[in-house]
Amino acid sequence: MPFKTLGPQSARLVTALYEENRPVFRVGDVQRILTMKEDTARSFVRKLVDRAVASRLKPGLYILVPFELGRERKYMGNPLIVARELNDGADYYLSHGTAMEIHGMVTQPRLVFHVTTLNKRRPITIMGAEFRFLASRKELFFGLADHWVTKQERVRISDPERTIIDGLRMPEYCGGLTELAKGIWMKKEKLDGGRLIDYALRMNIGAVIRRLGYLMELLQIGSPKMRDPLRERLTETVVRLEPLLPAGGKFLHRWRLQLNVTPEELFAAGRT
Repeated sequence: MPFKTLGPQSARLVTALYEENRPVFRVGDVQRILTMKEDTARSFVRKLVDRAVASRLKPGLYILVPFELGRERKYMGNPLIVARELNDGADYYLSHGTAMEIHGMVTQPRLVFHVTTLNKRRPITIMGAEFRFLASRKELFFGLADHWVTKQERVRISDPERTIIDGLRMPEYCGGLTELAKGIWMKKEKLDGGRLIDYALRMNIGAVIRRLGYLMELLQIGSPKMRDPLRERLTETVVRLEPLLPAGGKFLHRWRLQLNVTPEELFAAGRT
């Protein structure tokens, strides 16, 4: 394997990228920094990859390989930063199971990273990590916060309450409702009940409102009166508590839910 060496142009590029805090870069960055035409820049980057100066994440997207890794060519860096860069500057936020992990709401790390975007995209796998993209309307981009991955790098994520609301809408991206209940229990003392309710009403999806009201009641988050606005928004339609499981179980008229997961199962999940 060729040695990792830097010629004058390579050194200039690497220095500029680090100064700009852009270890993840594109061919366009090479063109701009080294004043090259596109074909020349692509050829130049291929040589950087061959010499293990950079690693290819996907066509047109690369990352500088730290020198301390020697000749290692397969390097992804921090997957949260890669998830951000895969969006090419478009609006996004890290959501669902990924946000749960960031907020300390899971017990096992995951190799699937969920990214909510404005446009539907196919999933992509990079060095064993899968990135899944979930489309959402612009008006539903609320309840977001910055998460500092390093002292210089930050990503956009859903805050804890918005993470729960997204999970109640699509539990399949959080490991199912039981896993979400476990996460809520782990974060219970720090959750803002009023914010949870505000987010649910703002999203205005009946299944989310029903599931939230029930789980807040079951896990004793907030007062009964606080949950009145949720009950006022209910219709006569009944939905399954866990959409990933078949219909079954008793009906809870108070929240217009069919409890196809029992309270005992959810409590067991929350207390595990």
